Amino acid sequence: MKITLFQGILFGVFGLAAVIGLIVFSTHTNNSNKNNAIGSVVIWGTLPKADMQTVLAGVTQTNQALKGVSYVEKDPATLAADLSTAIATGNSPDLILASQEALVSLTKFITPIPSSALPANIFVNTFIKEGSVFAAPSGGYYGIPYLVDPLVLFSNRTILSSDGIAKPPSTWEALAGLVPSVAMFTPTRQIQRGLIALGTYDNVHDARGILSTLFLQAGVPMSYYGPGGLTANLGSVSSSGAPPGQAVLGFYTQFADPSKVSYTWNVSLPDSQETFLAGGLALYLGYVSEARFFTQANPNLDFNITPAPQPATATSKNVYGLLYAFMIPRGAKNAAGASQTASLLASSAGQAAAATGLAPATLNQLTQLPTDPAGATAYAEALYTSGWLSPAPSDTDSIFSAMIGNVISGRSPINTALVTAEQSLNASSRQ
Repeated sequence: MKITLFQGILFGVFGLAAVIGLIVFSTHTNNSNKNNAIGSVVIWGTLPKADMQTVLAGVTQTNQALKGVSYVEKDPATLAADLSTAIATGNSPDLILASQEALVSLTKFITPIPSSALPANIFVNTFIKEGSVFAAPSGGYYGIPYLVDPLVLFSNRTILSSDGIAKPPSTWEALAGLVPSVAMFTPTRQIQRGLIALGTYDNVHDARGILSTLFLQAGVPMSYYGPGGLTANLGSVSSSGAPPGQAVLGFYTQFADPSKVSYTWNVSLPDSQETFLAGGLALYLGYVSEARFFTQANPNLDFNITPAPQPATATSKNVYGLLYAFMIPRGAKNAAGASQTASLLASSAGQAAAATGLAPATLNQLTQLPTDPAGATAYAEALYTSGWLSPAPSDTDSIFSAMIGNVISGRSPINTALVTAEQSLNASSRQ
């Protein structure tokens, strides 16, 4: 008997087009469903098409009910606009698969699952901690978590071993302390080789995720639902002591300050992913999904993957991750089939993790770590990933880029840059 995560799914119609889900999570045999056709289900998603086709082909081999499911890869930058047009013209897909970074833009097009159908205690006991980012402010959830792509630390084995460094740093303090041992400069202080790409924004490939990790590790929520709606919080104020957001910005920007011993990166350098690929960086912070890119793009690059650094004084671990979830849009032609598809795919997220290089978002599928370093690190970090609700990534990047640029150029003090960024995030989120 095959045990799945979900007992069953029942969807009904509210009004003319709004579809809600009744999802009861428990163990249940699924053998009786294997030959029951779900019908045609079209998934629009931001994960690579080749990976998802591999996932669907594998799951369909054991469950022919999914043979009518197809996947269309969409550009994250245009997903919300494409969905709006599709709904308006009666051509809505049946499922959306996207990360929490798209949720603010998609919210108006998604029908939440009410808490009466999906109780909070069941959700919390089924999915990783970051799943709470899909909680709707009025109750219920916007989506069913599927896969998570956590931020990890890539290290160039050749550089570290040549400099007598046995292991990549596990704390931010240890990382900063390595700069004098690894960074190489010309007599005029031009950077020949950096320790890590931090301090700037536009040429740090995953700066949004790195800054998010630092804020979240400092206990800064970054956003929350307040009386006026979604509200940004970058830790610009504090009831006692220095505001935590100022400490985050001060730590981050020191790596681009030529007057500091931690100086190792600047705005004139190429994109950090390209630099690490070419062997110009000892360390690189990026998403675990990038491991395949490095392996394929430079087979001679000898790199290792370990968890992202944590503060030395931290009592619990935290790291930013992209959490992908299934959401049912308004106007779905086959909402019942879509809900069943989401259930079946979520219950086999371990299989999807192997195909995509990510980690499952379901707790019971994280108990056995893969043998490869990337998979083992992703599974371990999945348990403590966190996220926040941001404006569209392009808008967030513009706001964060201005914040960092103003600090490192001296145009604004850190506290002013934080307040301005908070105000800009609020304005962008509420458009």
